[in-house]
Amino acid sequence: MAKKTGLNAGHPPNADLIAAARALREEAGRLSFRPPVDCVYNPLDHAWKSHLAYVERFGGAPKKIIFLGMNPGPWGMVQTGIPFGDIGRVRDFLGIETGVERPEKEHTARPVLGFACPRSEVSGKRFWGLMKDRFATADAFFAEHFVVNYCPLAFMEESGRNRTPDKLPATETEPLFAACDRHLRRVVELLQPAWLVGVGGFAEQRARAALTGLPVEFGRVPHPSPANPAANRDWNGAATEAMRALGLWD
Repeated sequence: MAKKTGLNAGHPPNADLIAAARALREEAGRLSFRPPVDCVYNPLDHAWKSHLAYVERFGGAPKKIIFLGMNPGPWGMVQTGIPFGDIGRVRDFLGIETGVERPEKEHTARPVLGFACPRSEVSGKRFWGLMKDRFATADAFFAEHFVVNYCPLAFMEESGRNRTPDKLPATETEPLFAACDRHLRRVVELLQPAWLVGVGGFAEQRARAALTGLPVEFGRVPHPSPANPAANRDWNGAATEAMRALGLWD
């Protein structure tokens, strides 16, 4: 198992994590994307206040495990600024609720209403629901865990359909993934996890590519999206079993 390096030992790296997120926000915000992408949301911008509250409250070092998601969902992090950010779970389990701004360009089918949005995100309900069932409180979960998304941007096609980063052309993913890789490496350097657990295959693959040479081990749990048929049967059980198989949960 990877060993802690002692980096930033003795004090929480909130300021450093915030600076890393701000740098990613700016780098990603300068990129452009062509059709079929019609609208790009950067919740590190319009929902920055919520993300800041999340990092300030839960981003202390060190952590044993980082869970890595893919990118924001239109009814989750796009609305709340927090990974797997289902509104009800963020408000009731994480204890965060802030004002959220409207992005400069919105898709009419995917408006950003922040905590007033009436929609919920299935992935977020499942992810944070499992953590609530297992740990009871957010503070107990974050004592050894942290959650971050690999890519900070959400992509909407003209029809309103969500387009995931792995479906973008290489000319667009090259600069995007370079920025995301730098950010992820910085997060791992600061939080010193022994394990990086991808939520789904894409996240695990990107983590392995981005973190070459760092003392961290890798694993995966199934993605909780309803687009994953296996997740619709018993995601809690499948994710728990995956963590047990890695030797990380009893």
